[in-house]
Amino acid sequence: MTQPLLPTSIVGSLPKPSWLAQPETLWSPWSLQGDALVEGKRDALRISTHEQSNRGIDIVSDGEQTRQHFVTTFIEHLSGVDFEKRKTVRIRDRYDASVPTVVSAVSREKPVFVDDAKFLRQQTDQPIKWALPGPMTMIDTLYDDHYKSREKLAWEFATVLNQEAKDLEAAGVDIIQFDEPAFNVFFEEMKDWGVAALERAAEGLRAETAVHICYGYGIKANNDWKTTLGSEWRQYEESFPLLQRSSLDIVSLECHNSHVPMDLIELIRGKKVMLGAIDVANETIETPEEVAATLRKALNFADADKLIPSTNCGMAPFARDVSLAKMSALSAGTAIVREELVSSGV
Repeated sequence: MTQPLLPTSIVGSLPKPSWLAQPETLWSPWSLQGDALVEGKRDALRISTHEQSNRGIDIVSDGEQTRQHFVTTFIEHLSGVDFEKRKTVRIRDRYDASVPTVVSAVSREKPVFVDDAKFLRQQTDQPIKWALPGPMTMIDTLYDDHYKSREKLAWEFATVLNQEAKDLEAAGVDIIQFDEPAFNVFFEEMKDWGVAALERAAEGLRAETAVHICYGYGIKANNDWKTTLGSEWRQYEESFPLLQRSSLDIVSLECHNSHVPMDLIELIRGKKVMLGAIDVANETIETPEEVAATLRKALNFADADKLIPSTNCGMAPFARDVSLAKMSALSAGTAIVREELVSSGV
């Protein structure tokens, strides 16, 4: 599908309606059950789609309206994982959480998100994007009592993800995004097999593929971790050279209000860059000029035809009016720079 110069997008989640889940609460349990929940999820997905379009978002996603958690909702539908048998593990070396256990070989008996993706495709003629968890982030959200190897489990998940991604592509998804925040933590594993496993997940796809690497939602554990990173956050320096040489089409990164040096984008020159120009750890609404200023700086290191203005991460914990205002700011700021580029003959 044709896209304008600097097509806008959001990275992940949007707030759910209050009748579907508790507002301003990350990973809140559903407020509905049974058929009412199925209907409620579809209604929320329909609303989210139109809200994005009305706010000037060019590449529309599901806003994660039909899933509770960006990783475990996918895993819930796989064989080999016992959600009743739980263990406490350290998530991304930051905080402890009770997680399900891998008890046997993992497999996907049937598509997980395909029906929802088909429904999203019916709601809009715009390009659509769907996010899946990446293999390394999946293994970091489980206790493995079967493979006893993070690498082996990652490769198994990569195969399962590839099956799902191909079905999503057949359902009309234009961009398939893999969320890999683990790439900002486990550098040696990422280099040894993490990027290769991600490429396996994306293997053979005609749809564009993206990898999203951020510093996480604005929860206390993440914010505390960020205070230890110093005045410059250079974690992307580890992954970007590998991703520049990878088969992935788009690299999505956190930028606005972070301490990420803008010049690190040069390391992925040639790839499309989904640039975070909206802060998701702060409820302050960016002005269009603030967004424009971030994009102008990024254009020193990324070609205009490869820049996708976006949010830093998902916006699920915000009030809905905050997320809507932030999407409007993203679109308005992008429009300023888009007009500047067109006037200059780009």
